[in-house]
Amino acid sequence: MKVVRFFLRTSTSLLILAILAGIICGLANTSFIALINRVLSSQGFSVNLMAAAFFGLCILTLISRIVSEVLVTRLGQQSIFNLRIELSRRILTIPLRQLEELGAPRLLATLTDDIAALTNAVIAIPIICISIASLALCFIYIAWLSWVVFLLAAVFTALGLATYQLLAVRAQKALRQARNQQDSLFKHLRALMEGNKELKLHQSRRESFFSQLLEPTATTYRNYSISGYTLYTIAGSWGELLSFVLIGLLLFALPLIKYIDTATLTGCTITILYTLGPLNIILNSVTLMGRAEIAYGKIESLGVSLAAVEKEKLVKSPVIQTKVSSKLEFKGITHSYYREKEDNNFTLGPIDLTINSSEIIFLIGGNGSGKTTLAKLITGLYLPEKGEIRLNDQLITEENREYYRQHFSVIFTDFYLFENLLGLENAALDEKAHNYLVALQLDHKVEVKNGSLSTVALSQGQRKRLALLTSYLEDRPYYIFDEWASDQDPIFKELFYTKLLPELKKRGKTVIVITHDDKYFYLADRLLKMNYGNLSDLQMRLPITISVINANGNAFLEQNETLQVNNTSLLFLLSQKINIDTLIHVSLPMPQELRLFDYDQPLYQAYAQVREVKREDSTKFIVRASIISKSNPKSSGEVMKK
Repeated sequence: MKVVRFFLRTSTSLLILAILAGIICGLANTSFIALINRVLSSQGFSVNLMAAAFFGLCILTLISRIVSEVLVTRLGQQSIFNLRIELSRRILTIPLRQLEELGAPRLLATLTDDIAALTNAVIAIPIICISIASLALCFIYIAWLSWVVFLLAAVFTALGLATYQLLAVRAQKALRQARNQQDSLFKHLRALMEGNKELKLHQSRRESFFSQLLEPTATTYRNYSISGYTLYTIAGSWGELLSFVLIGLLLFALPLIKYIDTATLTGCTITILYTLGPLNIILNSVTLMGRAEIAYGKIESLGVSLAAVEKEKLVKSPVIQTKVSSKLEFKGITHSYYREKEDNNFTLGPIDLTINSSEIIFLIGGNGSGKTTLAKLITGLYLPEKGEIRLNDQLITEENREYYRQHFSVIFTDFYLFENLLGLENAALDEKAHNYLVALQLDHKVEVKNGSLSTVALSQGQRKRLALLTSYLEDRPYYIFDEWASDQDPIFKELFYTKLLPELKKRGKTVIVITHDDKYFYLADRLLKMNYGNLSDLQMRLPITISVINANGNAFLEQNETLQVNNTSLLFLLSQKINIDTLIHVSLPMPQELRLFDYDQPLYQAYAQVREVKREDSTKFIVRASIISKSNPKSSGEVMKK
């Protein structure tokens, strides 16, 4: 059996010792039958000798049974421990894309239910070993008493095994189909837990979920399970019936055909009756072993699925220098994957991109355009199918990919928040974490003690702040925030964009923000846009002409400069105080899209709130804006609120 071979791989010597101890225990059990039969059928024996033999067998049975069960239990638990750790490590070493394709329900079903089935088999193995040894030695004892009875018992045993096997094959098939349904059942149970609020709020959806998904799958699983266990029960009962039929033949039919003395007949009958116990144990254990075979087959197939893809090397990386300037280069990288309801695979790229240190980059684009996929490519979680990635001119390969990943601290939209600050242990960890909690306005909600968070049961926005706390403590050169601000209130959202991001930049960090908050686009050093897998850099420097006209229509400032322009912001220098309702004429050498936006520039630059953008022709826009000098913050604040 595969399960036995699986245990053998862990320790052949332990399994052999356990089997030998089981055989000794079975020999002791069978010796009880011979001793009892001898006492009941003979006279003139030494009572003291028989009593000493009886109690000696009791001690031998106790010791051999304990040794057998302890050895097999240690062997089985070690095997399962090794299997669980091996599967967990395999899950960490396969590319993220393949892991997502396998799906969480299938992995969870294997790591929980299949492992549990193997555990139950481990518990049964010592008893099975003892029962098989007892049964075999009982047959040897019957053969010693009477060859005729032994042959008759052998015929009935062969008949029982043949019929049992026929039923067991069908039972295994039913249980295997039940196990196949379990992956779908886990998927629906996961939907029940994660979609609980949506189901509570929508009666029709809730009823459809139960009637169309959960109940049909659970019903199919139940029916296959009932069918499998029923067949095993019938097979076991049939085997027990054959034993009683054999006893009936010994008592009523065999004496009519061949003379057998009473002592022999009594000994054979008692022995066959005794075998009913080990036989029932074996037959009942076959069900557990059958489930274990199915479970191990599932685990093995998962192992094959995991091994079928190229494994990643998870090796201990050198210490990352967090304060050293670095440059990331992506040359012609592509990545393709299947998306539901689309005829062709979605292809991202080819991407050509250079990221310098101490930059704030905003990555924008529509939903499903490939922003998060690009972030996973940048961080090394997804592997490019073509092209190359370089960090400080060093080509990233399978050999150094783990080292490369350690440069990034990322908060994805589907982030997981650990309750412990794992991998960040140092003497000042609690103090640093507390300081960040104060900055993130969470010190009244969460405490940190010995590197553990007092709670993570917070709102989604607050959980994201805790994730940001972990990200700060990691102190990596590159930070990526995937729509981090989408769950924040307006005040903290502004704090994130106007204070936290610039602080990271001052610390020499490179920050990539996936965002839709166009109100803050002007804060980015660069603006990148994804459009169905294609990346474009919207930042460009163009010669533009700015004419500022006062309320009376007189032009009092006109200048020609090369200024930074992108599709959401227009930055311009103004050194004079300008009245509200000023018109700004902007001439561009090519059509550019301008959106309504607020501008907050440093000293000697104006506050401006764009009120209206009007295109006059292909190269000229008229922008109507409210502009106030930096020297009047109160007025500018009022304007910004309008």
